[in-house]
Amino acid sequence: MTYCVAMRLEKGLVFASDSRTSAGVDDVSVYSKMHRFETSPDRCVVMLSAGNLATTQAVTSQIDRDLGNPEISADVNGFSHLDEIAAYVGEISARVQGSYTEQSEQNGFGASFILGGQIGDQPADIFLIYPAGNYIAASRDKPFLQIGETKYGKPILDRIIDGSISLERAGRCALVSMDASMRSNLSVGPPIELLLYTAGSLEAGTYRRFDEDDTYLSALGTAWSEGLQKLFLNLPRFDWED
Repeated sequence: MTYCVAMRLEKGLVFASDSRTSAGVDDVSVYSKMHRFETSPDRCVVMLSAGNLATTQAVTSQIDRDLGNPEISADVNGFSHLDEIAAYVGEISARVQGSYTEQSEQNGFGASFILGGQIGDQPADIFLIYPAGNYIAASRDKPFLQIGETKYGKPILDRIIDGSISLERAGRCALVSMDASMRSNLSVGPPIELLLYTAGSLEAGTYRRFDEDDTYLSALGTAWSEGLQKLFLNLPRFDWED
């Protein structure tokens, strides 16, 4: 299992992902689930992946092979709109899964993706691509998308994230959301990758990888836990308490 989250904000985009891949308690590996493609200067494209590792690697490898291949009619650089790239990724994903089995999701070959970025002067955006290949965009009321083990990290996002928040605050919120997931599910774990993309820059953005012993990640988790403890102790008391 894994956990990835992306946010679409007025100032740009935020991406965060863990790196733990587990096939059991005695088989834990580390693989990056954040993919940044070498695109033409008029665009920036980032993809997060969750699900079967063989499927996600096959999809990202196919996208990389298509880039610059003269025999391919359309690659990541050839589309004019980001949603067209989302559809293209969905088609590759469905084809890869179909090559394994007709019921790949039920048999453990399913994969989902979050694609985000910007093309030219079009608005920056993010899309969730389902195992079947179809996709949805983030909305104004819910400017974030999640894949993988989503339930533990969602409450903090629901309370904090709106379109006007700064990239840095949203980045910290993404890390707190990741911390909650790691505390509640051992299949989610570091290294944690964080990318902050500034709208209109068409550049890779600010990237940071947090390893298990990273001092900032540890300090953030401690501060959040201690803050919650203080808030809990200050909650209104029952009328029968002294």
